[in-house]
Amino acid sequence: MLEDIKGKRVLVTGSSTGIGAAMAIEFGRLGAAVAVHGNRSLDKAQKIVDQIIAAGGKAVLVAGDVSDKAAAAKIVADAVAGLGGLDVLVNNAGGIVERVTNADFDNDIYDKVYDLNVRSVLNITREAYPHIKAAGGGSIINTGSIAGRFGGFGGSTVYASAKSAVHSISRNAAREFAPDNIRVNTVAPGFIETPFHANTPQAARDGAKATIAMGRLGTAEECVGAYVFLASDAMSGYITGQIIDINGGQLMP
Repeated sequence: MLEDIKGKRVLVTGSSTGIGAAMAIEFGRLGAAVAVHGNRSLDKAQKIVDQIIAAGGKAVLVAGDVSDKAAAAKIVADAVAGLGGLDVLVNNAGGIVERVTNADFDNDIYDKVYDLNVRSVLNITREAYPHIKAAGGGSIINTGSIAGRFGGFGGSTVYASAKSAVHSISRNAAREFAPDNIRVNTVAPGFIETPFHANTPQAARDGAKATIAMGRLGTAEECVGAYVFLASDAMSGYITGQIIDINGGQLMP
C-alpha cells in the first residue's frame, strides 16, 4: 500500500540529522522526490541529499531559518522549484534550545524556543499550503513531542509548552484544510537517541529509560514509519487531526 509514496514531492524541514534525516532517506528509498532542509548544518544536509541520489532517488537541498518569514518563503519556493510542486510537508525543525526552569524563566529563551518550534510551523505551512492545494491535496505532518503531552521534565517548561502549541495548531489546521483534501497530523516522539539529546545529562537519560515500558530509548529509524504512514493516502486517507505517539510505552494517553 506504500506504492503511492512513489512520485510524491516531499519537503522535510530539519532533515540534516536525527529523525528528519532518517525520514528523508526513507522517503527517497520509497521513490518520493525529497527536499532536504538544513540551516546551521548544511554540510550534513548535503550528505543526506547525496545519499538519496546515490541510491537512485531524487533529492534537492533547501536552506534557511524556518522561523524567519522571508527565509521560510524561500525554503518552500526552492523546494517547489526543485521538485516541481509539493504534495507532502513535514514540519520537523525544532529543538529545546536551552533548558530553563519556571523559577528561572527567561524571555529571550522563550522567544527563541517559540520561534524555532511554533512560528516555524506557521511560517512554513502558510507558504506550503497553496502548493499542496494546487496539487489536489496532500498531507502535512508536524513533529510534536511527548513533552507536549505531559508537560516535560525539569528545565523543559518552555519547550513542552511550545510542542503543546504545535499539537493544537495541527488540530486547528486539520479542520481548516480538510475541504482542500489536505490532512494534517502530528507525530509525537518520546526519548529518541538523536543529536537532540546530545547534551542531556546521563542521569536524565537513565531516569527516562526507567519509565519506558519497553526498557530502552528509541532510535530515529523507529520513528520514520509513522511519518510514511501519514504521508500515504492509501494507508491513512481518513486520518486527520490525530497524534501518533512513539515513546516505547513511556506515555499511554
